[in-house]
Amino acid sequence: MEHDAGAGSGYDDELYKSAGGELVNRATLFDKAELLVKIKEPLPGEFDLLRHGQILFTYLHLAANRPLTDLLLSRGVTAFAYETLEKDGGTPLLTPMSEIAGRMAR
Repeated sequence: MEHDAGAGSGYDDELYKSAGGELVNRATLFDKAELLVKIKEPLPGEFDLLRHGQILFTYLHLAANRPLTDLLLSRGVTAFAYETLEKDGGTPLLTPMSEIAGRMAR
């Protein structure tokens, strides 16, 4: 896990360490990881860290981001966009985000 990844949510590194997690810097994480699980799409500072054969699970919103689409294709990254995964005709990973957005818009 990336060092300080949980800080913004109130989870410090010690919590992850006590649960057996290994904390590394971003470059090491991307270098070692075969599977990347993120909340947000890759940020520009992470583009050069993506490599062939990695699997990426995250919100991608590729319809609005052609450069990211092209990057994932050119790097040979297998990417699963949370917002497109379906189960029983619904989008269970997108639905909670849509409900939150709807409540905030009221």
